Amino acid sequence: MRQFFRYIRIWACISLLCCLLGWSFPAQAASSANSRLEQQVLQILREHPEVIIESVQTYQQQQQQQLQQVRQAFLQDLKLNPQLVIGESPTTGSTTSKIVLVEFSDFQCPYCAEAHKTLKQLLAKHPNEVTLVYKHLPLAAIHAEALPAAKAAWAANQQGKFWEFQDALFTHQKQLSEALYLDTAKSLNLDLDKFKSDAFGANSLAEKAIAQDVQLAEKLGIAGTPFFVMNSKNFSGVVQLSNIESILADAK
Repeated sequence: MRQFFRYIRIWACISLLCCLLGWSFPAQAASSANSRLEQQVLQILREHPEVIIESVQTYQQQQQQQLQQVRQAFLQDLKLNPQLVIGESPTTGSTTSKIVLVEFSDFQCPYCAEAHKTLKQLLAKHPNEVTLVYKHLPLAAIHAEALPAAKAAWAANQQGKFWEFQDALFTHQKQLSEALYLDTAKSLNLDLDKFKSDAFGANSLAEKAIAQDVQLAEKLGIAGTPFFVMNSKNFSGVVQLSNIESILADAK
């Protein structure tokens, strides 16, 4: 094994020297040396493929450990300093509850639309027991209207109408479009000039704010929506009211 890494180091050093000092060596000689070392390293890899597997496994373990550390830090903040987690995100429900439910959601995701109905039932039954926090996670690669809808909802939040706007987006999920966003803004009596500037303006802050939520989701290793975190537990996908109530009871 030591010999393998010795070859790797030698190959890397010679390659680097060739890059830095290549002007003083004949190109053909440098190419020949690199080729011989490459063949030697490849031969070692063929004879010891377990080295690659071990390296990949070690890397995956390190990544998993880092992810667990990030998640633990997030849960600690959620427990001891929830406002740090909430930031500028819209909230609804209790304003004094120590139980915070963080939702990562995509307005074009059908599972998020189903979860939206369940969360409305939860808040209606337990109005003073939980604070719901909405975090944007538009899956733009598969949902063309996810980001525009998120920007429109962010703009509505600047005028204190996020939750009404959110409800309209999920209710009319199959009609997501700029026309729907503008019609909804009108129906909520929003300042249309400000709404358009916030949602669609060239220098809109909406995309930057949404990007912060997306970056948080990536740090936590969240790949799909909806995704929920409540105190020390997380859950995702289509959830039943009874399941969330059970987690809520444990949290209390």
